[in-house]
Amino acid sequence: MPKHRHALTATAAALVLCVSSAGCADTSGGGDVTLRLVAADYEVAGDRSDSTERYWADLVAAFESAHPGIDVEVEIVSWDTIDRQVADMVKDGRAPDMAQIGSYAEFAERGELYPVKNLLSIPVEANFLPPLAEAGEHEQTQYGMPFTASTRLLFYNEKAFARAGIDKPPATWDELRTAAERLKSRAEVTYPVAVPLGPEEAQIEAMAWMLGGGGGYTAINGSYEIDSQTNISSLNWVKENLVKAGLTGPVPPERLNRKDAYAAFVRGEVGMVNGHPSLLQLARDAGIKVGKVPVPGRSGEARSAPAMVDWIMAFKRNGHREETGTFLNFLFSDENVRAFAARNNLLPVTVSVTHQMEADDKYRDLHEFLRELPTSVLPPVGKTSWAVVGDSTKRTIGGAMTDAGSPARALRRIADDAIVAEQARG
Repeated sequence: MPKHRHALTATAAALVLCVSSAGCADTSGGGDVTLRLVAADYEVAGDRSDSTERYWADLVAAFESAHPGIDVEVEIVSWDTIDRQVADMVKDGRAPDMAQIGSYAEFAERGELYPVKNLLSIPVEANFLPPLAEAGEHEQTQYGMPFTASTRLLFYNEKAFARAGIDKPPATWDELRTAAERLKSRAEVTYPVAVPLGPEEAQIEAMAWMLGGGGGYTAINGSYEIDSQTNISSLNWVKENLVKAGLTGPVPPERLNRKDAYAAFVRGEVGMVNGHPSLLQLARDAGIKVGKVPVPGRSGEARSAPAMVDWIMAFKRNGHREETGTFLNFLFSDENVRAFAARNNLLPVTVSVTHQMEADDKYRDLHEFLRELPTSVLPPVGKTSWAVVGDSTKRTIGGAMTDAGSPARALRRIADDAIVAEQARG
């Protein structure tokens, strides 16, 4: 297995029985309390959806009915900008009580977050999938509560494959290139293979290719190895064999965002793309016959695919620890965890709901992703420097695919940003 931290395991944690409730102190002292939560909108194929709003509206209505005296205001923010907006709120002294965003470590480092153990009951805290709970730790204390998870599979358009005379999906990079060539020449597919390295989520698409070549962002000891020769070689392969060969479609990878690639897949214009579970139902609803297989690697199926976890965190600033803990215990009930995963075709973050969905054929679309999750690899989200490194990757890596660009130079620039960010912490 490649040398990375946070390789997910299928460990099941026994739930611990507890008679106490979370949040035993730090009350605001009588009267009604209004909690503010900033949450991300889960738009998948380019159009804003009301699924996120409906989920939070239903959940808050149920919570407020059961807990008079605690109101919850939810602000839904685009996924593209939510991390920056929350960081600005905190910097300006306007921290919400809770935020559901992509990175928690920087706030934890500055002492701005409540530890999870001070918020959740023991059974709820123990129910998180152990690798996700571990990934939410900063200096051996958990601050990030996993809210939802996803991993990647290679999605392909089965009808386009049939038109191109492709008998089986690719398992290696060479087979992927051959399939892309046939999709272009025989089936006239607009995007034989979509490689979204635009700034929306380039850090994950790049990670998929680095992992497929045996590399990644970090070594086994957790130190960065961004500009390793392995990573340079992997991205050079993508540039030479896919981009320069005209197999990635009319929008250059550096300008193709993930949601735009997914929208094109839903329109039937994409032959292959690394996709997460939310795309599956959208494509099927649009009449696309979708195949999915593990992400190919350089010489065979990639031993690890990238995983993503979105985090809930609770800020100390407003002093609403007890009320926030009450809300979070409600949020992470089986009913609510399952509802969000099912609405958005994403993976649950708790042991109990994972087992429920694995055993229920109603969620069969997620079963292959659930099987893939144990060997998937998270970005180094526990590093306070990851927010900087992830942002640098978003801004930089797509340019490596241009005629004037260079994977080696791009990766070295990102590595330099990582060094500066790490030194700033020290």
